[in-house]
Amino acid sequence: MTLDIITAPSLSPVRHGFFGRAGGASSGVFEGLNCGYGSSDQHEIVAINRSRAAAAMDRPASALTGVHQVHSADIVTVERPGQPMGKADGMVTSMRGIVLSVLAADCQPVLFADHEAGVIGATHAGWRGALSGALEATLDAMETIGAERGRIAAVIGPAISQRAYEVGPDFLETFLVEDESYGRFFAEGKGDRLHFDLPGFGMHKLREAGIGDADWTRHCTYSDPARFFSYRRSVHNKEADYGRLISTICL
Repeated sequence: MTLDIITAPSLSPVRHGFFGRAGGASSGVFEGLNCGYGSSDQHEIVAINRSRAAAAMDRPASALTGVHQVHSADIVTVERPGQPMGKADGMVTSMRGIVLSVLAADCQPVLFADHEAGVIGATHAGWRGALSGALEATLDAMETIGAERGRIAAVIGPAISQRAYEVGPDFLETFLVEDESYGRFFAEGKGDRLHFDLPGFGMHKLREAGIGDADWTRHCTYSDPARFFSYRRSVHNKEADYGRLISTICL
């Protein structure tokens, strides 16, 4: 069993990882490290996969903390182990031993760290969450517990790239209503189709918010089926379901 764990220098030495699908116990369309209980994969198998991800963080599976992701801008501050989480799309904490985790399969998993303050964050940011302020809300929540915005490093993990993210004119209009300058994150495709740069938009939102360092790992979930799960690819392939990739960070 060899896990595929992508790390980022700007987040080190904080323990973290964006996990690919290798090294898991799931089979079929979920083959590999499917960590989503929301999938139709066997619950017991997902539990094994999650325990492997936690072990890679040198923590027990019980330390994994997540939220019921709903494409929102809601962020939870984790203050104790076992804290009820509910619906949200991000978490922040200054507690040691807690592993913040988010799931994604094309949307942006974003990990945050202020090394000096000892404050971390993890956020799931699809286009809805990014547009509605999930990334900025994470920075606000981190500052509330002692972080300083200019010191925070944020890294966007494997996500769908612009060349693979085809959208229609209504999607573009949703962004232009918010800010006409957002048109620069769209490239022309065939006919009335366009291609949206989700990671580029995420980095723009982070930098506009005054973050110290923002980057993307440059991995496209859609274009690398051997390495990553992808919701959009599963739809195009007419598959019944899809796996969820986990990203984690802990102090």
